Amino acid sequence: MSSLIDEDIIEPSIDPKTQKIGVRHVKGVNAAGTRTKIQVRDFAPVFTDEPDSMGGTNTGPSPLETVLVALVGCDGVIINGVAKAMGFDYAGVEFACQSQIDVRGPKGVPGVRPFFEKATLEIVVYTDEDDKRFRQLEKNVEFRCPVMNLMRAADVELDVTWTKKPKADFSGNVDP
Repeated sequence: MSSLIDEDIIEPSIDPKTQKIGVRHVKGVNAAGTRTKIQVRDFAPVFTDEPDSMGGTNTGPSPLETVLVALVGCDGVIINGVAKAMGFDYAGVEFACQSQIDVRGPKGVPGVRPFFEKATLEIVVYTDEDDKRFRQLEKNVEFRCPVMNLMRAADVELDVTWTKKPKADFSGNVDP
């Protein structure tokens, strides 16, 4: 592994010399309002909207809220993949995420960015692994998470807090 990469970063789980392009595709329709119907693969449609306070009909999460959904969901996927690669034992993860945006940006005020200024993400991992392995998991997830890295590349101030709790304390239910 290159000496430019931290020694805690685990080996890639794919051949790093062979490019493998992943294509994502969604379709949407909007009837001249704030509500948009979006189709992803063969799933039931997803709807986005804006709150009443932003001129919407409040019938779905806002597009920016879905970015936070993507961040939390992506971290869940990446935590699972890194944990498997490390042989890291955990019972589950809980997330809390919030963001801050100056709403003048999307309303067209020059010099005000139309996206997040900052976001906080709290990640609680239920594990009995030691602190060193926990920090290694954290480092590798932050290195690999596409959505987290998109936000950082957009210069969103991202404050991520990782906490470890005993595995036996996890009581989360992820079923619909």
